[in-house]
Amino acid sequence: MKLSVVIPAYNEEESLPETLNSLYKTLSQHGIEHEICVTNDNSKDNTEQVLKDLQKSIPTLVYYTNKGPNGFGYAIRYGLERFSGDCVAVMMADMSDSPEDLVLYYNTMLEQNVDAVFGSRFIKGGKVYDYPKVKLYINRVANFVIKLLTGIKTNDTTNAFKLYKKETIEGVKPFMSAHFNLTVELPLKAFVRGYTYTVVPNSWTNRKYGESKLKIKEMGSRYFFILLYCLIEKSFSRGDYMKKK
Repeated sequence: MKLSVVIPAYNEEESLPETLNSLYKTLSQHGIEHEICVTNDNSKDNTEQVLKDLQKSIPTLVYYTNKGPNGFGYAIRYGLERFSGDCVAVMMADMSDSPEDLVLYYNTMLEQNVDAVFGSRFIKGGKVYDYPKVKLYINRVANFVIKLLTGIKTNDTTNAFKLYKKETIEGVKPFMSAHFNLTVELPLKAFVRGYTYTVVPNSWTNRKYGESKLKIKEMGSRYFFILLYCLIEKSFSRGDYMKKK
């Protein structure tokens, strides 16, 4: 089963070499057929040239430049429309996600034959390093509310780092989110539409370079919009969008 890894990148020239080299090395060592798909989200720094240079040493690296509309969600969607694998993971460009955790996701999907594998940093075996305290508090409250209202059996829905079968991605279209709320839209739609999933622990490490693109004040209403949409679909769509048995 070929694995695709979609990585959005906006002004990530410092982070990409370490992130992509580590990812390629790990997946190659485990003998996993893969492609690394980076969406350069119209970066203003040297990101595109860094990607061109990295292609010389990483044969599985492909990249696209999204001229617009731009934004975290749009960048991921750009990659999700173009990957060629049988399953696809969303990872960050800043080395916050562990390639070894991705191997765990992949092997879990193969062993359990589930439609998606969700990582949680807040179950036994999960770890966070240098997580800003205010963001951590907001994260815990938001995920508690999502779990309470929807019944999804994970306490880390907002964690972008997840793995989906190609059929699952097709089944949760059309995408609606333009920003970080896409990280909630994908798993909630998969859950509401009847796709199978399992939850495994993963780790998260704060970025070494640059600054986070997530602006909490801007995202509250967008997260709520997606949550409300999924609740409405779950309650009133009468199964029109459910996974075909």
